[in-house]
Amino acid sequence: MKAMILAAGRGERMRPLTDHTPKPLLRAAGKPLIEYTLENLAAAGFTDIVINIAHLGALIKNHCGNGERWGLSIAYSDEGETALETAGGIAKALPLLGDTPFLAINADIVCDCSLRPLRDVKLDLAHLVMIDNPPHHPEGDFALTDSGLLAEQGETKLTFSGIGLYRPELFEGVPAAPLKLRPVLNRAIQQQRISGQKHSGIWLDIGTPDRLEHFSNMVGSERGPIKA
Repeated sequence: MKAMILAAGRGERMRPLTDHTPKPLLRAAGKPLIEYTLENLAAAGFTDIVINIAHLGALIKNHCGNGERWGLSIAYSDEGETALETAGGIAKALPLLGDTPFLAINADIVCDCSLRPLRDVKLDLAHLVMIDNPPHHPEGDFALTDSGLLAEQGETKLTFSGIGLYRPELFEGVPAAPLKLRPVLNRAIQQQRISGQKHSGIWLDIGTPDRLEHFSNMVGSERGPIKA
């Protein structure tokens, strides 16, 4: 199974840090954020990685190279200066991802959800890892039903963690143009073709300088780096 790291975002909430450094290369405890993700993917048995890049993407490509130092093979989907959002970015990267299910993970999240078992999940069109709603997203995204399917409405809604498994068929007809993931997911959820699971462990969205500092402090504490 291939894995895609979604690393093309501009990182507006991180400015001015991201004016000259792409968010995946911002450092926590002395290490670029994207390296934590690459290490976790390698530890979980993923070897073929696709990284989409846009703003200052050449810096990411130069830093990560071909992935050899992590025992990985990295290919890049270059979206130019303007990112295509999640759905458009995945659609553009499909030729690199192949015709079998793949994992996609946001470059700016940290989660101790074990990635290795996801390789064996049986999925229809997609399978998403959900979490309790964080303070900055209290309304949640989707409900997780008793049957393990996702629904747009429900008594208790959860937040999408940014970790998902997808079949390429989910993106049939999706253009390689700016398009968010939510409309694509909504359509498949209405067809009852997306499953999910809840993760109750550590999850951080490294979207602001304060959260970057918080994660850096966590890594430097006795807990050590988070391994997924």
